[in-house]
Amino acid sequence: MGISMRGRGFLIIWSDIDLRLETDYIHWLTREHTAERVSTDGFIAVRVFRALMANARRYLINYELESAAVVNAPAYVAKLNNPTPWTRRTLPRLKNFVRGGGQVTHAAGMGQGGFVTALALAGPIPIEIGEAVKALAQCDRIAAVRMYQTDQSRTAVGSKEKELRIATPGADDRSFSGVLFIEGTDEDALRAATARLARSHPQIGRNSTMEALIYASVFTLERRTLENDHEA
Repeated sequence: MGISMRGRGFLIIWSDIDLRLETDYIHWLTREHTAERVSTDGFIAVRVFRALMANARRYLINYELESAAVVNAPAYVAKLNNPTPWTRRTLPRLKNFVRGGGQVTHAAGMGQGGFVTALALAGPIPIEIGEAVKALAQCDRIAAVRMYQTDQSRTAVGSKEKELRIATPGADDRSFSGVLFIEGTDEDALRAATARLARSHPQIGRNSTMEALIYASVFTLERRTLENDHEA
């Protein structure tokens, strides 16, 4: 079953924030940064997730774009090169920063789930990924599955924001070749789906560059909602 999508592009970002700085980080995301991004030409929506980890605060941000071309389009790059004071303060605080944008190559299922697992992959995307996407979408309590393929040339564009991220000693700024994004209704459903993936397509798991964590949704913003709020 195909999934209805408004855009075929994506931008996904991982980062860790110190617990002592988390409230300011959340306020930055929900009161300035995501609205600034979603108001940019070509951006459709954003979803923010937090990893279910006891000893760290890891966030996953998933932007829906009209197309992969938005990742290095002039309107977006202009904002990357003109960070706000709040952004300038926040970016050097982020650790384990991973970022990539490109296009959706495969999708199955319907709607969105409140819990997700996102497998960042290295190297070529396996040829059987389409089969895996369809099979995962049939698992119990799995809402939707997408395969995102990174456009490295667009993702690698330089910017003032990137300079701020890597200015701190020991700072990390990495990317990935693709992301297998699985959405479900609860934690157990995600664990069962990833276990099935490990049995049926072990080579995909071996290509993962990050731990297969479960993330819970904490914030969503759509461009149409932002525009309606401004008109009210």
